[in-house]
Amino acid sequence: MRRLPVDPYIASLLGTVGLACLLPARGLAATGVSHASTAAVALLFFLYGARLSTREAMDGLRQWRLHGTVFASTFVLFPLLGVAARLLVPEVLSPQLYQGVLFLCLLPSTVQSSIAFTSIARGNTAAAVCSATFSSLFGIVLTPLLAALLLSTRGGVSPGAVLGIVGQLLLPFVAGQLTRRWTAARMARHRRALGLVDRGSVLLVVYGAFSEGVVGGIWGQLSPLGLLKLLLVDAVLLALVLGATLFGSRRLGFERADRIVVVFCGSKKSLASGVPMASVLFGPAAGLMVLPLMLFHQIQLMVCALLARRWGATAPAEPPHPPTGPPTAPREAVLTAK
Repeated sequence: MRRLPVDPYIASLLGTVGLACLLPARGLAATGVSHASTAAVALLFFLYGARLSTREAMDGLRQWRLHGTVFASTFVLFPLLGVAARLLVPEVLSPQLYQGVLFLCLLPSTVQSSIAFTSIARGNTAAAVCSATFSSLFGIVLTPLLAALLLSTRGGVSPGAVLGIVGQLLLPFVAGQLTRRWTAARMARHRRALGLVDRGSVLLVVYGAFSEGVVGGIWGQLSPLGLLKLLLVDAVLLALVLGATLFGSRRLGFERADRIVVVFCGSKKSLASGVPMASVLFGPAAGLMVLPLMLFHQIQLMVCALLARRWGATAPAEPPHPPTGPPTAPREAVLTAK
């Protein structure tokens, strides 16, 4: 799978979508998948809360200017671009796909990939940890509120759905924080297994959302040409944000390591958070709503991986570390003493 041009996780998502199209959950099976998805989402955000070190979060607040820039890109610049994309309806985007693009623009940043790419590019990894974590945390509340404000058209978001998503995501997160003293050590020992739980939870939610879409017949609204146009819109959206974060971070006077944080943390959108939120907010239409996000996620991984490797290869060399042991006399002096 690693030799393929498609990220293995995205390949798994596409396989899950194909399974939902061929064998969608119906009747009692759909009810079971729905309950299992709800439990998986709660577990997912419980794990997020248990992983976040409160001490690290408080230390990261010192770089408020850097985090504020990432926050502005995620929750101000992106939503403005999403609103501007309304001009593409109906010539480029259908009303339903536009709703999905706008929802994509309201989501928080990723955590794992933002940190990983910052590290590869030799940026400020500690700041990336804080920025990505803060974005994910604030997104639990801000994303449903922004969705309620901006997705107020037919089939939009109701206040009840906003309260539901806050309760379903925020309460498990708080529970994870409160129990961290008993769970943190075990989670550190089983990090790889918990990563599978994370991704498996998202796959389960994707299967349930796309199954509902197949049963409800919403996929007849999407044509191959419409899919191609959506792909181009996602690519242009990412290019605009990458350019804005790179140019803006330079104008604001950030150093190279901090500019990398702004670019990578400020240009991404979280698939792990977006799929569960869409499932709660949009019900049977969630499958179509997360399609722009799935495409955007793959594009951002490919483009940011290339940028991270290039910046990492051209990073200035670090100064050599001074010797830590006692000073050694020159060889000539030793021979003279003998």
